[in-house]
Amino acid sequence: MSTSGIGVSRHSVLPPIIPESEKEFLESIQRYIISEIEKVGCTEAGPAEEYYVIYRNVFEMIIEHVKAYKNILTTIKQEYDAFIEAIKKGQRTAFYLHGKLKVLACEPTTFMYYKKRITQLEEKIKRIESNSVRTENLIQKIRNFRTTSAVETPPQGKKLNPSKAIPGLSHKDSFNVDALTKHLAHLQKRIQELKEAVFTKYVPMENMAVIEEKLHNALSRRDKSEEENEKLKFCYYRIMQFANAVDFWENTDKSVEALKQIIDQIREHEQKIIKGSDVSSSSLIFERDPTQAKEAADLIEYLERFNELFSRGQYESAAIFAANCPRGILRNEETMEKFKAVGSIKGKMLPLLMYCEALVSTSTAVKYPLPANLTTEAIKCALAEKRLDLVMYWITQQKLSFNKETGDVICAYGKKNIHDASKCLALAQIAYSRCGAHKKAALCLCKQGQISGAMDYIHQLQYFPTDDYIYLIQKCPSIQLIRCLTEGWNGKPPALSLGATVLFLSNMEQKLHCIRVLEEMAKEGRGVLEQNIVNDSQCSMEEWKGIAEICFQHRKIKLGKLIVSILIAQEGVVEIPPDDDGAKLMEHIFL
Repeated sequence: MSTSGIGVSRHSVLPPIIPESEKEFLESIQRYIISEIEKVGCTEAGPAEEYYVIYRNVFEMIIEHVKAYKNILTTIKQEYDAFIEAIKKGQRTAFYLHGKLKVLACEPTTFMYYKKRITQLEEKIKRIESNSVRTENLIQKIRNFRTTSAVETPPQGKKLNPSKAIPGLSHKDSFNVDALTKHLAHLQKRIQELKEAVFTKYVPMENMAVIEEKLHNALSRRDKSEEENEKLKFCYYRIMQFANAVDFWENTDKSVEALKQIIDQIREHEQKIIKGSDVSSSSLIFERDPTQAKEAADLIEYLERFNELFSRGQYESAAIFAANCPRGILRNEETMEKFKAVGSIKGKMLPLLMYCEALVSTSTAVKYPLPANLTTEAIKCALAEKRLDLVMYWITQQKLSFNKETGDVICAYGKKNIHDASKCLALAQIAYSRCGAHKKAALCLCKQGQISGAMDYIHQLQYFPTDDYIYLIQKCPSIQLIRCLTEGWNGKPPALSLGATVLFLSNMEQKLHCIRVLEEMAKEGRGVLEQNIVNDSQCSMEEWKGIAEICFQHRKIKLGKLIVSILIAQEGVVEIPPDDDGAKLMEHIFL
């Protein structure tokens, strides 16, 4: 052996040099393993299913990377997979057999418990049957006893404990024969009043529909009678006028011309009465009716009775008494202020609410509806007591008058109580529509999301000003509402100009809404937006150029370019150079 050969063999063997690509591959494999373990949450060591899946994928990646050993590594992987699948199948079979073994082991015990439960249920059934027989016998005995006792002896009163005090009497009066006799007479009188009230003041609930129909018919007959009475009064007035004219004519020279002149004067006076230009003389005839003196005395007595009930603190009776007063002398703001001054009473309904409820409930029985000012105060009172249900009944069922303040009060309550906001908007819409505040009624519909209903409501009106349309957009800048107003509705022309509306919204610091409207039109196609721009006769091309500039300012480049291209594409529109004297950016040239 040569010396050079011996020197070489004495040095240690160097490890293989790993290429840079292999190092990167190994690092990527290591990162993949760490990231996947963190994702699946396998923090503890053990033969988890997730570990197997992760390393199986790593092995497949290695096979794909090492092309030279791909076949042998694939064979090895298949063998391992087959072996692992056999182990899993064995585990599943063992788990199934283990469960079945437990069931078979428990069958004797279960069977024994079932037998025991059957015996218990049979005993329970026997006891229930015996108890049922005993109960039926007892019920039959009680029935027989009641039948015989009802035939043999009269019914006895309720047994009272003699040691207790008699209600309504002091301890001293309980031993006084005169006081007891007087109290007994009072109780007997009260019993008789209650028996009579059962037939006069109270009716079954089933008869309410019949009674309401009778009340409606009675009110109709009353209105017809009053109308007939007015006609008869006027006829009587004409007869009296003619009689006076004849008496006056007899005291004159009895000429035909004088009679004709008197008749012409009577006719002229009658025409003034019919047109309402003069106070009806028929009412003057009955001014000195002797029955009016009696009516005045009755009214004074009615007021005294009301004041007496009010001073005694019987506010519910006083409220009903005032609501049913003749000629409505107590159905006014002064009486309402009187009830309001009482304030709240602990444990009882607010006296003012009693009066308001009585006013509204009796409004169907009087000839004229409840005035709008009283209606507003009644609704304020009910809402202050959190009685929205009462307000809903009043507005939807009763005969009331409304004004704008009524709707404003309901809307303000809806803003404070968000859960009742939709109900309040619906009630306010009814109040606004009945009092003629149509723009606020339409606004309530829009706030409820009923844009189609609002448009139908507006087009049913004879006149709806442009300022009211602007009011709707200002208070409810909805995209659907703006499109309905600017594109027309059910074949009718648009109420507002699209360009003017967009400029108005941009001046109101609501530029995003106007841009969204234009974007919605652009999404439907270039033709939709182009048609709206062409049909907009109120907005000039210069103004549309300003709208495009607004789009550019808000980084809506595509929308702004679309508007500019539509403007340029129109026939007769020419772009003027900016350096011309007095030139505009865009101008119509009618060829």
